[in-house]
Amino acid sequence: MVQAHATAKYVRTSAQKAGLVLALIRGKDVNQALATLKFTKKTVASDLAKLLRSAIANAQQKDGFSGDVDQLYVSACYANQGPSQKRVRPAPMGRAFRVLKRTAHLTVQVSERPSKIVPVAAGADGEAPKRRPRAGAPKKTQKAKTAASRAKK
Repeated sequence: MVQAHATAKYVRTSAQKAGLVLALIRGKDVNQALATLKFTKKTVASDLAKLLRSAIANAQQKDGFSGDVDQLYVSACYANQGPSQKRVRPAPMGRAFRVLKRTAHLTVQVSERPSKIVPVAAGADGEAPKRRPRAGAPKKTQKAKTAASRAKK
């Protein structure tokens, strides 16, 4: 199973805003994630699409890659806070307000989905093997307990 990642540092957005967009693509196939980013109305989405394409290219360069990009999915993506640029904005009556221009470090990790293993049927008729029942009796719910206590009275 091939894993690859790409990191973009000092992206001019806050980590919280980038995290909202990253939550949209986490766990999706790379083609579906790129389509999601294309139609997302956030400025950071274009930076994330570029980063995701870079992670896909990194996966293609790894040894052991099957060559099928459709098998890749976004296994992890996160935004860490970068350094903040501190600026001063004039305020009324000779005061000054501090403005923080935040940056973020964005990371996207892609992995190859494992191929599905088809289980062998137990019987000759092609049926799947039977599951054995769980140990222990099922627990009664609160409604069942109150109904049982009323029946005793």
